[in-house]
Amino acid sequence: MEKENYRVLLFYKYVQIEDPETFAAEHLKFCKETGLKGRILVGEEGINGTCSGTIAQTDAYMEHMKNDPRFEDLWFKIDESEGHAFKKMHVRPRKEIVNLSLEDDVNPLETTGTYLSPDEFLAQMQEEDTVVIDARNDYEYDIGHFRGAIRPDIENFRDLPEWVRENKEQLEGKKVLAYCTGGIRCEKFTGWLKREGYEDVGQLHGGIVTYGKDPVAKGQLWDGQCYVFDERIAVPVNQVEHVIVGRDHFDGTPCERYVNCANPECNAKILCSEENEHMYMRSCSDECRTHPRNRYFAEHNLTKEEFNERLTAIEARRAETHVS
Repeated sequence: MEKENYRVLLFYKYVQIEDPETFAAEHLKFCKETGLKGRILVGEEGINGTCSGTIAQTDAYMEHMKNDPRFEDLWFKIDESEGHAFKKMHVRPRKEIVNLSLEDDVNPLETTGTYLSPDEFLAQMQEEDTVVIDARNDYEYDIGHFRGAIRPDIENFRDLPEWVRENKEQLEGKKVLAYCTGGIRCEKFTGWLKREGYEDVGQLHGGIVTYGKDPVAKGQLWDGQCYVFDERIAVPVNQVEHVIVGRDHFDGTPCERYVNCANPECNAKILCSEENEHMYMRSCSDECRTHPRNRYFAEHNLTKEEFNERLTAIEARRAETHVS
């Protein structure tokens, strides 16, 4: 039997939704009946989602959405896939469809940065007195980013405004360009920047995923891969050259493979090779490695003796290579 082709849809729209709870419940029912898997957030300010399914299933979803006047112009970013990119289907009501946690929220329909097409963004980020800021989290930056872009030291998007206020000297008097995965975070972030007094603010329209497919920009000046929030983990962007920027957490060698720390109370994303994952028991530190709830220990049915042998081997490796 011929294998079905799958696709991943990425989409958002800021639009008034009167009853997010009811909408979410009805939307979840439709998505499950259609056979989709993914994660969709719904709020009074709009919808933000990504889902996967066969061509027929994703076509049915896009048609369903466009038949609703609120979403008739909804922009879907589409990626081909070998199968489902998610394990389950979730549709959840939220206060914000992207969490910036401002006391006085920004409405992107009223205030947002100038939209730049991929080719415009490519040209402008090479101009003098221009800074490019990554509006994503640190682990997203670490596996791939625009060459020369500022890396805010943040673990969550909601921490970005505070970081900007503490590092405003990097942006003041400059043309500020922001980018994120699909564009939704930049909608609010650039609006907030303008409200803070930054006058010349632009954003990559459609985000990194659109930039990588653009026939003119061709993903140029992007190094590494783009982190995505599904089973694929990361996808390629630059059609011209591929430069690996990720570095193995344990030995610093080039790496684009993410795993989660085996300590569930940490769960940090770690770039590491498969060899180092097992050498260091998928744990980002000694504290996590010896944590009583460490999942690696149970997953691999290690005895106490085997675990201690691993710890001894790690110490020996450190002595040889000076790996921390």
